[in-house]
Amino acid sequence: MKHLFAAALLFGSTLGASAQKHVYEDLLVLYVDENYEKCLGKAEGYTLNDNTKKDPLPYLYMSMCLYEMSKIEKYQADYPKAARDAVKWAEKYRKKDKNKEFFGNYEDYWAELNKMSMEQGENFFEEGSFSKAKSLFDGMVGYYPENPGAWIMLALSQYKSNLVKEGDLSMKEYAKAALNADTGSLPEDQKKLLKNALIRYSEFLNTKGMRDSARSTINLGKEHFMEDPDFKLQYEELN
Repeated sequence: MKHLFAAALLFGSTLGASAQKHVYEDLLVLYVDENYEKCLGKAEGYTLNDNTKKDPLPYLYMSMCLYEMSKIEKYQADYPKAARDAVKWAEKYRKKDKNKEFFGNYEDYWAELNKMSMEQGENFFEEGSFSKAKSLFDGMVGYYPENPGAWIMLALSQYKSNLVKEGDLSMKEYAKAALNADTGSLPEDQKKLLKNALIRYSEFLNTKGMRDSARSTINLGKEHFMEDPDFKLQYEELN
């Protein structure tokens, strides 16, 4: 998979050369060689340099290196928060790449980062660690605001943390993302998160005595998720 990321990085660097001062071939070589720690250090240097700190790609390299390091045992002692930091730097990257000049070249990476963040965030949510879940889902919508399920899970984490106004705002952002998304064409990772989020949000509304709203929520996924046993069970329970 990494060689696909590398190709995308090289392609994106070439396309973006006119928009930023450097193409960062040094970072690309280090990343391809799996020299993640050195790549991370050099990328961080670029983010601190006045001449390069506005360029998006160093932030992306930091995210990608931290993501890879989070899976390798030898880095776990020195980088215990590598997975969460990968999300943090992805969010910083997206803020630099406001016009999505490079974003679309890295769909494989976003899918992997989404999957990791989704699994960790849902685990935190299930165990009642709503603050940790909120932090992860907030990061997800930071680097990928088009992901509708992440907005619902952020809202739920906020509601569970008694942040009602913030939750309401996140649900408004979900409505915007859903309006611009074709559920059937969403990447598989986003479909899964949206399905799970609709189940959880309908459960939440039902426990609040808002059965009609819960039914309306689960019905949003009827066209796409009825083959999933958990979704079907929740749908039949509310209808």
